[in-house]
Amino acid sequence: MKLKKYIGPLLAVVLLILFDQWTKWLAAAHLMGKSPIVLWDGVFELHYLENTGAAFGIFKGQQIFFYVLTVIIAVGLLWFYSRIPQKRSYLLLRLPVLVCLAGALGNFIDRIFRGYVIDFFYFKLIDFPIFNVADIYITCSAVFFLLLFVFKYKEDDFSFIGKKKNASASVEAPSNTQEEHHDKAG
Repeated sequence: MKLKKYIGPLLAVVLLILFDQWTKWLAAAHLMGKSPIVLWDGVFELHYLENTGAAFGIFKGQQIFFYVLTVIIAVGLLWFYSRIPQKRSYLLLRLPVLVCLAGALGNFIDRIFRGYVIDFFYFKLIDFPIFNVADIYITCSAVFFLLLFVFKYKEDDFSFIGKKKNASASVEAPSNTQEEHHDKAG
């Protein structure tokens, strides 16, 4: 059954979102209206922030923009995930897609239900913008995907993107395409 292969990934995304939402609930319950909790003096703090923008305060208050952007990103990630072959060799490619989706949806939930995103991790040493667990998901998955693209997968490994999906599709080497025919003839 086709849907069966998506139960595990769906459960993983839900669990990641629940963890993100739980940490934001903890931040609101223990940090809101209080002084930051210093974990490493001058380096790292837990500091409550209600963020209506993106990193570095850009697009502050532009909630409609974030709604549309998140839907586009989520649809794109779901489309990409559905195209990835169900081969063991592509497991490492599927993971960052799911983690990034969980991060995008975690912050989306905040924007829908609160009108802002709760941020609470603060690297004071470098005055890095305050962030949250969903932001970590997004950033780490983007870095991991980039590393996979540079060190593990090659351009040919992504040929599944342009192929039409069929019921028994798996990425196989083409068996006499026009390009191969042209290469043999030329």
